[in-house]
Amino acid sequence: MIAELLLVLAGHPSSLFPEDHTIHPAFSPLLHPGEQQCLESLGKIAFRYRKVKASCASLSTSSSSSRYVSTLCTAIRHILRDEYDSLVIATEAKVLCRDANLVASGSFVPLSSVRAIFAEWDAPLALLITLVEELEERKDYPPGPLIDLLLQRSKTGVHRIASIFSQLSQAVEGVWRTQLIAFLVHGTLSPNDPLVSDSYVLLDGAMPSCVSFQSRESIVYVGKAIATVKAAKWQKQLPVSLALEHASSLERVLPEEQSSFDRVIAQIRFDVSEWLWLNILTMQAVEDVVDALANYFLLRNGEFSLSLIREIERLKLSRLTIRSGSTSMIREQDLNLAILRASLGTTAQHDPALTRLRFFLPSGPLRPLLPSLGTTLNKSTATSILPDALNMSLFNSTLLGSPLVLNYTVEWPLDLFIHSVDLNSYAALFSYLSALRKTHTNIHTCWTSLSNSQRARRRWTGLGEGGTAEDLNARRELLRCGWGVSRDMSWFLDTLLGYVMIDVVDVEYARLKKQLSGDEQRRGVSTAPSAASVYSKTGRIPTSRSTVSNSGVAHLDFTTLRQTHATYLDRLLTGCLLTYPEVTSIVSQIFEVCERFVAQVERWGGDILPALLFEGSIRGEDTEIGALVRERREVVADINETLHELLNSFYEQLSTSTFQQPFSSADASKSMHMNATLANHTTFNMSRMAKAIDRDKVDVRRHVERLMLRLDFNGGFSKFKWKKTSENILAQGGVT
Repeated sequence: MIAELLLVLAGHPSSLFPEDHTIHPAFSPLLHPGEQQCLESLGKIAFRYRKVKASCASLSTSSSSSRYVSTLCTAIRHILRDEYDSLVIATEAKVLCRDANLVASGSFVPLSSVRAIFAEWDAPLALLITLVEELEERKDYPPGPLIDLLLQRSKTGVHRIASIFSQLSQAVEGVWRTQLIAFLVHGTLSPNDPLVSDSYVLLDGAMPSCVSFQSRESIVYVGKAIATVKAAKWQKQLPVSLALEHASSLERVLPEEQSSFDRVIAQIRFDVSEWLWLNILTMQAVEDVVDALANYFLLRNGEFSLSLIREIERLKLSRLTIRSGSTSMIREQDLNLAILRASLGTTAQHDPALTRLRFFLPSGPLRPLLPSLGTTLNKSTATSILPDALNMSLFNSTLLGSPLVLNYTVEWPLDLFIHSVDLNSYAALFSYLSALRKTHTNIHTCWTSLSNSQRARRRWTGLGEGGTAEDLNARRELLRCGWGVSRDMSWFLDTLLGYVMIDVVDVEYARLKKQLSGDEQRRGVSTAPSAASVYSKTGRIPTSRSTVSNSGVAHLDFTTLRQTHATYLDRLLTGCLLTYPEVTSIVSQIFEVCERFVAQVERWGGDILPALLFEGSIRGEDTEIGALVRERREVVADINETLHELLNSFYEQLSTSTFQQPFSSADASKSMHMNATLANHTTFNMSRMAKAIDRDKVDVRRHVERLMLRLDFNGGFSKFKWKKTSENILAQGGVT
């Protein structure tokens, strides 16, 4: 019977257990209840062992199973062979040798002793049964969730279970690491179970959760770079010695060792970045893309930006006058054609970078909308907006009346330098600056319209405003109030536009260009030897001998270049107040009030005052004289009060921000690539970069202080509060 039992434990069928692990009914009367219980327990272990082996064999030979599932099944079979089968053979050897620890009196083998020997396989086989059942239900298990599952089950206090699942996870991680080495070191995409798509985007479930976000971004970055260099058959290819070193470093770590794995990935990215900077990506290409983004996204090409705003306005008017439903829609191709039309006669007409600009309509084709005459948010509503309610697309509806995003197509090798996060920041800056420029232009156009109407009226009324004796004063006060509102709007927009374009955009752009030329590095910003010079001395990465190399600017390594550009964007966003939600929301409301005022003046025919004979001809003979003047005065007074409350709120929030929190680059969209850049530096470099970032915070705060000085010229805010009544508009403007 013991021989039969050992055969059953080894996976052979037997008449003792005709089905599952239940003992044959014919043997039950011959056994003691304790013996029967021991036999059924051993039968359950044997049954689980057979089921695990059968499932692993089925999954390994199945054509729908991935290589990771096949590797896992092979590892399970090896563990069972090396540990479980060896235990069966060792137990049989003890019986045959009449081992005193197992064979009682040299002739009797207690079933309880055999049960005790195999008891340690109860829990492991039960968990293995659960595992293979999950694999059978989902044969296309991705490597990421599969590794996470095995690592999670290996974290247990049962030593044998932890050991088995740790071996299984390492086996799957080994196959995953081989795939990673093929992509990360050689730029090869596997036809079966790849980690990334053909467009170099990580597939769902390709990475285990123990791989950090920075490592995932670095893996895609490095793999795409090497694959693109190989596909382009570039004259310079990654040195074989460096590829062997990277492969050797990866073979020594597993993704579950998160700190070591992240350090190896960061070092690989650093090495590849430096090689690309020395051989592929030239400084001239970097300067060209920086200039193009500054000209079109930061509106440094002023004549083109104004022409584009006018062209979009003409596009909306032309679509409003068309009665046909299909042709009255504004589509992306219409906006892209407007870009080309706006460039005619400007310095952008022959710029090749203009072809990379594309407008994107997130909501799809739309019908043009007229300017809104509705009321805007008042001060109480404005101050109730939470800080985390800021949307970077807050201003992208100003230019067209519907969300509009400007994109820039970045091709190889510039996509190594400009990432999608950077383009999102540029798009947010364009939406903000174009909204400011459009509102500023509309206010100036409104001022011109008011001036022309005033000159035309004075030809007939002389020095007065005309009208009867009853409404003479009302007409004069309405006109002065309208002029005051227009003057205040123009003053604020002039101040804000001058600050943004001169103190922020121009200053930061000139600072970046100086850093790219190497002046700041030579003055001591980069006092330590650069990685490029270290590599050329040690021979790990040979310097390029091609005519497009960056040997003349080798002191500026690629990682420093990325960090410099990220800091440049941070300073722009912070200097433009886009990282402070309360201030930005108030600016948006001020723009809305200005647009409402301009639309109202356009509706009134380009003048604040109604025509002298306008009331009688429109309202009828029984209408009270001056009713239309009072109606317009209420509208202008409401706009005036709302504007001054928003201006006060803007200055108060701006003042509070300089004391409560320094203007720091705390936006998540930017800190992401800033953290990735910091992760690629040594401790010395990180401390140096941290000091540079602190210095940048102080410089950006100086920008905001300049804006406050511009706004508070003559103590307009610090010594004086705007009155809430429109009657004091003359005194507020210094006119009595």
